[in-house]
Amino acid sequence: MNFDALKYRYPSRRMVVLGNNGMVATSQALAAQAGLDILKKGGNAIDAAIATAACLTVVEPTSNGVGGDAFAIVWEKDKIYGLNSSGFAPQGLSIDKLKDKGHRKMPIYGFEPITVPGIPYAWRELSKRFGKLELKDVFKPAINYAIEGFPVSPVVSKNWGKGFEKYLSELKGEEFDSFFKTFTRDGQTPKPGEIWKNEDLGNTLLELAETDCLSFYEGDIGEKIDKFSKKFDGYIRKKDLLEYKAEWVEPISINYRGYDVWELPPNTHGLVVLMALNILNNFQLSYEDSLSYHVIVEAMKLAYVDGLKYITDANKMEIPIEKFLSKEYGSERAKLITKDAIHPHYGNPDLGGTVYLAAADGEGNMISYIQSNYMGFGSGLVVPGTGISLHNRGCTFSLNPNDANCLEPGKKTYHTIIPGFLGKDKEAIGPFGVMGAYMQPQGHVQVVTNLIDFNHNPQEALDRPRWQWIEDKKVLVEPDFPLNIKEELIKFGHEVEYSDDVGSFGRGQIILKNGRTLMGGTEPRADGIVAPW
Repeated sequence: MNFDALKYRYPSRRMVVLGNNGMVATSQALAAQAGLDILKKGGNAIDAAIATAACLTVVEPTSNGVGGDAFAIVWEKDKIYGLNSSGFAPQGLSIDKLKDKGHRKMPIYGFEPITVPGIPYAWRELSKRFGKLELKDVFKPAINYAIEGFPVSPVVSKNWGKGFEKYLSELKGEEFDSFFKTFTRDGQTPKPGEIWKNEDLGNTLLELAETDCLSFYEGDIGEKIDKFSKKFDGYIRKKDLLEYKAEWVEPISINYRGYDVWELPPNTHGLVVLMALNILNNFQLSYEDSLSYHVIVEAMKLAYVDGLKYITDANKMEIPIEKFLSKEYGSERAKLITKDAIHPHYGNPDLGGTVYLAAADGEGNMISYIQSNYMGFGSGLVVPGTGISLHNRGCTFSLNPNDANCLEPGKKTYHTIIPGFLGKDKEAIGPFGVMGAYMQPQGHVQVVTNLIDFNHNPQEALDRPRWQWIEDKKVLVEPDFPLNIKEELIKFGHEVEYSDDVGSFGRGQIILKNGRTLMGGTEPRADGIVAPW
């Protein structure tokens, strides 16, 4: 891994950022700066992450909101912790009920795909266990931006407009009125630089701060969610909210060429990242050439089809996680990789649209944190008077009762958002992540191989042109992906096409530690910055 922060072998879109007292990296500048301000006021990396996350629900509503889910990996006092704050399906929701309504697959919008949101509980748990400041202080920047207004950044403005046009054509019914009242003004979405307010959300954040986020589950906010759902024959109820608790979990890892790569266990598909790297451990990737790209793509395909076949709620998985990550299974899957692109099929290991942020402080605490509403604004439902856009994470459930990820009351669905973390020799190196639905494991693998195999520093690792496996042999690549490598991949049998949908290739952040120096990289495909101290 290249820790020579100022030496570039490739043109980079921006320079790597250095600091030593603290650092926050995320996709929106105002949110990153808010987190840094919290560090300077005596907070630690976890306080900074919560402040940044709360701000992101205000300044980047196109990707996340209070009504979504969250996951985190925390390094504190030489120990790693995992938090799963994703929600379960309401008790009143079932396959039979949806099929009786004529559904043959999970709907994307409306009440059907809403699972219990976990973000408020994530903030509560992180603050209680690791925070130094009160939530009322940590939430101040977000509350101020919501009530007093903020200038909308360019990428957010673009995504806001695209999301509005899509929702305008898809959302029909009175239950969606609050979405358009909340996220448009005179029927228009904000232009870049336009000052935008969401006073309802500001008041909601204030109430969350005053109740340690419990109002969402036990108090007035929960009552409003329950009332809204009942009015339109939705499924989520106050009793579902009252039953919810975030889960502290043990992160899972593999050793990849001497580095420990950490992810969270199912129901996330962080397991896909580790399965792909487990396969790649059987190959040498010394050069950033077409053969290396071919091998990485093939490993990704094999890991992904396994993930789509087996991953669901951890309590419902029939095969132990360690079997997916065994050296024997990685070796067996690696044998399927030849010089010809394959149609991937899942194996049998039993034989043997999101925001991401990274934060670090001068005391050695670090956090990899991700939260999402999914598919942009989520379900299209905004709880009246709250500014809360409810997510649609449940749309990843299957309505086939024979599938591992089939819908069941109280069950957590296959989750696409994943935080990542790097370590070595029982020491933390730092958090990394790439948001973007099913691109996320692919982005994680590309970042890890860029850092470790191809010796890039954090900014270079994010700047390198990305590829995205779609299905079978189809691979999309960014417009600046090298033409010669694209043509050689086609000779290997891949169906490679350029795509100008840059947003579909994910948006990432990285903070790595080298001694006392922090090195940060931020996503050139977003409005983000690294805020150092």
